[in-house]
Amino acid sequence: MTFTKTKLALGIATATLTMAGALVSPQAVAHSKAERVAESANSRAEALEAQMNQMQQMMQSMQSELNRVKAESTRPSAESEKVQELDQWMTSVKSQPVEAKEHHDNTLFFRGGYAHADQARNGVSIQSDVVPIVAQDQADTDAWYIGAGFDFNLTHDVWGMLDNTEVLAELMFEYKEFAGNVAGNGIAQDPTALVAAGVPRSVTVNQLTLTAAPKIKFMEGSDFRPWVIPVGLGLHVISPPSESITVLNPGIMFGGGADYRIWKDIFIGADARYHLTGGAADGVNTDGFTAGGYLGIGF
Repeated sequence: MTFTKTKLALGIATATLTMAGALVSPQAVAHSKAERVAESANSRAEALEAQMNQMQQMMQSMQSELNRVKAESTRPSAESEKVQELDQWMTSVKSQPVEAKEHHDNTLFFRGGYAHADQARNGVSIQSDVVPIVAQDQADTDAWYIGAGFDFNLTHDVWGMLDNTEVLAELMFEYKEFAGNVAGNGIAQDPTALVAAGVPRSVTVNQLTLTAAPKIKFMEGSDFRPWVIPVGLGLHVISPPSESITVLNPGIMFGGGADYRIWKDIFIGADARYHLTGGAADGVNTDGFTAGGYLGIGF
């Protein structure tokens, strides 16, 4: 009897434990799954939060870059400032009235004065060693002259070598008259009856000179301007011709002078020049000098 009760008690206990295990096991499983779900949710939340933080940092970085670019675009650069300054200068220059230039660079001048030849002139129709008939006069060595010319500006500073010093290109012509009543020789008589009668014809002895030379003019900006011609080319046309019928004699020229501006582009001056031909052209020597004054007009 006792054994039977014991078995019965053991059976009841076993059944009770079995039922208790059956009841506890689902709860434990459910609890374990809940924990895993919670952990997974926490992990996802942490990952999402990390992504959100990263996106926020990226957006902040992009905003900072946009602000920097915007600030640089609104701040003028050095090149744009120079362009703006140039535009302002051009606008101010255009708005200013055009002023006439105070003085011109080129000049037209008229000359006149005294001339002297180194030797007296002879020629085909005056004093002649070939046909010594009737009168045998020579012209005087003294003469008067008139002339004109142009000065064209080439540089204001001798091509960068000397400040306030101009170099001009001078083109000039002058007429000299040594005599107007020189008695002509027998060849100059027409009709020939005048030869027999001993009545000579009057002959005018003159000379035309053409020159081209560089002129160095100092003290630019001053009313008083000295100048020199270091050397230039001269061509002399003589009348009457030489006994060999030569009319042209080339040579060189040296000169110097000064002028003074009296009003605007009008000035007066004085010059002296010497012409050297290096010898006689078939017996006619055209060496000599001139000295006189001139009136200049700028243009």
